[in-house]
Amino acid sequence: MVRTIDWDTDAVVIIDQTALPTTFRTLRLETVDDLIGAIQRLAVRGAPALGAAGALGVALSARRHGTESEQALATVRAEADRLAHARPTAVNLRYGVERALAALPRGADVVLTDALAVLDEDERVNCAASRHAADLLLRRCPDRPLRVLTHCNTGRLATVAWGTALGTVRHLHADGRVEHVLVDETRPLLQGARLTAWELADEDIPYRVLPDSAAAAAMARGLVDCVVVGADRVAANGDTANKIGTYGLAVAAAHHDIPFVVVATESTLDRSLPDGGGIVVEERAAEEITQVAGVPVAPEETPVFNPAFDVTPVELLTAVVTENGVLATDRK
Repeated sequence: MVRTIDWDTDAVVIIDQTALPTTFRTLRLETVDDLIGAIQRLAVRGAPALGAAGALGVALSARRHGTESEQALATVRAEADRLAHARPTAVNLRYGVERALAALPRGADVVLTDALAVLDEDERVNCAASRHAADLLLRRCPDRPLRVLTHCNTGRLATVAWGTALGTVRHLHADGRVEHVLVDETRPLLQGARLTAWELADEDIPYRVLPDSAAAAAMARGLVDCVVVGADRVAANGDTANKIGTYGLAVAAAHHDIPFVVVATESTLDRSLPDGGGIVVEERAAEEITQVAGVPVAPEETPVFNPAFDVTPVELLTAVVTENGVLATDRK
């Protein structure tokens, strides 16, 4: 399996997610500015992949500027700080940066070794978390192939190699327990239609794409057995920030008594925040709403509210699942 993000001779190499599904290409990023640009335009995205990007970015800076002088160290730390702030909601980005920075006093080679360890760990912890989630759903859902609804992209493109919520689907599919996956298109950037559908088609997992606004209707018609999503930050009490639209799905799932499971890694947990009220939600450019593929679809200078994420209260969740198992939540 090709890694979403990797290291190759003093450069970070990523799959360019903005080109999918029509074109598969990789980008070679040789500076921290290149990497920050790729993160901000979503060429690389997804909480675990951003954690890897943070760690590799520090390694890139350390090898480019050196670690032998105070000036060099200050330059690396300054670039690392800019990298950590490239996207404010996903806690994994800062986690990756801080983990690599901890090795900085031991030299650039050690920083790279630690950064590569983040990549190696990612597949292992995502496999474990998604296996726990799959087992939970097998206990909670009917004993037959399931209709699973997903939101945004949480597969190998959002991680280094395996996936969180979509990794759960992959486990269920291997178990012979997936009838099909209902894939929310995920407005406005269509990560579901462009990326999740591409991954499912690549692995011959049956799926259908639906408009975000049709998800609640699908639940009402009995077409959904469970909802599985990822997370960009989970507060200490279990409140979860995820792609915009997740909160509405959770409300609908709770109303219809449909299991709603969040799959994340321990690095996505932010125990410094007691609840979701402290999560900073990124707001993105108006053009993502007022244009489609560069074509205007709204009057010029239309005011826009374009949050990239929302926060789902823990009481709407069936469970938050990590590589360490199922975290208890308030919804029974």
